[in-house]
Amino acid sequence: MKRLLLFILVIGFVGCKNSKPEGQSEQVQKSKLIELFKSTRSDYPNISVHRGGKGIENYPENCLETLKYVGDSISAIFEIDVAQTKDGKLVLMHDNSIDRTTTGSGLLKTLTYNELSSYNLVDDYGNQTKYKIPLFSEVLKWSRENNVILTIDIKRSVSQEDVVKVIKAANAKDISIIITYDIEQAESAYKLAPDLLLSVSARNHEEFDGLLKTEIPTENMLAFTGTRLSDKSLYQRLHNEDIVCILGTLGNLDKQAEARGDELYLRWKNLGADILATDRPFEVNKAINH
Repeated sequence: MKRLLLFILVIGFVGCKNSKPEGQSEQVQKSKLIELFKSTRSDYPNISVHRGGKGIENYPENCLETLKYVGDSISAIFEIDVAQTKDGKLVLMHDNSIDRTTTGSGLLKTLTYNELSSYNLVDDYGNQTKYKIPLFSEVLKWSRENNVILTIDIKRSVSQEDVVKVIKAANAKDISIIITYDIEQAESAYKLAPDLLLSVSARNHEEFDGLLKTEIPTENMLAFTGTRLSDKSLYQRLHNEDIVCILGTLGNLDKQAEARGDELYLRWKNLGADILATDRPFEVNKAINH
């Protein structure tokens, strides 16, 4: 009887030793981008291509062939928009409808992926191309194979959870950055994927203060500082936390540079904008790298 009790005690001790305390989880294997995107480093791309490339003749936005075309010429991150079809497929599309960017018409949510496949993509000048609406999974596969970094804008009709599942299924966390627009989105994305780098909205000191009150580590943050210039003190404060800053030049700032001279891009970068998110990637590349 004593031997039996001793045996039970030994088994119990071994079991307790090997079990994890309640609430303790496995070590999260973080995306390599969390280490790469630090303001103290300089070996990450300094250009983010809006919608995968806009305003390029014969190359439509949110198109895999456009990513390949731009990527052959410059080192860049590609911002893409992910939407969902009627049958639940995740595809690249910015608008709610397909009228502007394809040869078809109708709301994306009312069309199946097979129906979409019968249409071709159209460039910003109305030129029909031979290219098709790409599946998100196809773009992830190509990006992972070619070490191309994506910032992923999740449209309102799509859940963050569905996008994260596809990223993980494609083994693409080391090339994927989730875009969030407010603290609520940032917190839910971090809860779903604490291993991913997040683009968070930090357009002013107040927004950054709010982010610091969350459980999101600063190492998981890539700060989007908006589409207008912020005070230099904001860039300095973010850099003090080793956070990389993205300035959206798409829109007014791109128009300013086009009218007044592309050297403005270098001026904005020297102000503290580490990455320029633009509709003019070739001009930005020439201005800041030559």
